[in-house]
Amino acid sequence: MFHVGEHLSKTGGFDLKAVMVEPGSKISLTKDFDPGYTGDYKDKTEAEAATLHNVQQLAKFQDILYASRTYALLIVLQALDAAGKDSTIKHVMSGVNPQGCDVHSFKTPTAEELGHDYLWRSVKVLPERGRIGIFNRSYYEEVLVVRVHPEFLAAEHLPPADPDTSIWKQRFWEINNFERRIVDNGMIVLKFFLNVSRKEQMKRFLARIDDPQKNWKFSTSDLRERKYWDDYMDAYEDAFNHTSTKAAPWFVIPADHKWFTRLAVSQIIAETMQSLSLAYPKATPEQLAALRKAKDELETEKKGDNG
Repeated sequence: MFHVGEHLSKTGGFDLKAVMVEPGSKISLTKDFDPGYTGDYKDKTEAEAATLHNVQQLAKFQDILYASRTYALLIVLQALDAAGKDSTIKHVMSGVNPQGCDVHSFKTPTAEELGHDYLWRSVKVLPERGRIGIFNRSYYEEVLVVRVHPEFLAAEHLPPADPDTSIWKQRFWEINNFERRIVDNGMIVLKFFLNVSRKEQMKRFLARIDDPQKNWKFSTSDLRERKYWDDYMDAYEDAFNHTSTKAAPWFVIPADHKWFTRLAVSQIIAETMQSLSLAYPKATPEQLAALRKAKDELETEKKGDNG
């Protein structure tokens, strides 16, 4: 089984330990991860050049991924409001072929989705082999926003639970097993939490309010959710401590500087795809014979046209 962390021991430009939740460890989100961390980069000029290189590499690797049809790549993005999920997707995936990449956003569950288990709506849109899938928010909402707002749990109409079993620990166990199963079957899972500071979030909220072209990005619900900041930090921390595994580790990406966020995410994705040692499929003897025959026919047609 492919283990992401084992292939990312050295990542150019920044310390992987500063952004990765080591499987089996217990971390403090506020103490162990700095939202303003920028590694060896002091300004965005050099970082943007490195990001552009990563984007170009992604385009190359995606083409081979699509041709080989051995692996699929699932990118999970989680964050608080204004952390930069949408812009990260836009910039990091700007060079990939849209035909081989799908983005899915998970908002409030529909009535149909509530009629199924919480993983159902994610399972049915998992990328097939050869494709890249991006989850803008994901099944992790069920141990994050639902945990912060337990009233959402009532809408799921769950059967009576074992009073001796925490529903959150149960869901951590279910998620770990789900991810292990899809990884065992060729899915590479990269999970990113864009870690924005409370101060930077306020700055971005104010920018959205002050700029008429960004007004549409701001909702009063964003301000309401901000009041639950500490609760969200606790929920995220517990989720990382229970679901960062060898099969699917968590990366806590500093998000106070968007240029570094894009660099770190693109670097990890590009290095992961490179470590897969992907190759274009080799033609079989039968296929080579068919190619030679097709070439002969085309060459004959070409001579006729020139004649």
